[in-house]
Amino acid sequence: MSILPVAQDSSLQTHSHQTFIDLLEQLYRDGQRSALGNHRALVPFPANHQIPLRSDEVLVICRGIVQLFTIQHDGSETLLGLAGPSMPVGLPLTTVDPYWATALTDVDVLLLSLAEIEASPVLMTGIMRNLTLRLQQAEAWLSLAGKRLVADRLKQLLLMLARDFGQVEPGGIRIPVRLTHHQLATAIGTTRVTVTRLLKDFKAEGWLGIEHRYLVLKVDPQYPMGQQLG
Repeated sequence: MSILPVAQDSSLQTHSHQTFIDLLEQLYRDGQRSALGNHRALVPFPANHQIPLRSDEVLVICRGIVQLFTIQHDGSETLLGLAGPSMPVGLPLTTVDPYWATALTDVDVLLLSLAEIEASPVLMTGIMRNLTLRLQQAEAWLSLAGKRLVADRLKQLLLMLARDFGQVEPGGIRIPVRLTHHQLATAIGTTRVTVTRLLKDFKAEGWLGIEHRYLVLKVDPQYPMGQQLG
């Protein structure tokens, strides 16, 4: 089974995210001192709280992780993706309807109007760079549907989470994201019972561990793309 490169460039990604966040925080501070300061706000949301979205506003995540959802005709929710620090989210960036965002962890977001983004070349560049990450993530999530075996889809999803949000530890890569078995199931098109069974199988194989209720992938953080798991 081919896997994604896990946490290969984590230090570079962290630096890139932090540089953009530093820029946003400077814009926020400058805005607070200007006559237009009341149009920009750094807003906290607690975990599990729905985040209001507006058609003329982009939210940039400065801290935490946000879940993006839609709902199907049968009433079931579908997890569309996860957005972490420096990533932009909002109604102007999607055509999915309905579409909403919920804080998976405690988050801080910076609210930016479309007019403000369009008027700032520096801000536009930062947004575009991080939209590229969102696009890459979205295509990776779509690629899951092409895997015939549910076990392969679940492993690939966990590897994607490790790549995007993982923390390297001596025993592997810890995923600091607590998704329910139901949320994992909707993301890969299966049932909660199947996900629960497969996670137990992965643990028995030694590929997966659980520490303090977080999943830990027992993989090499520098595992190159294209090689196979044994």
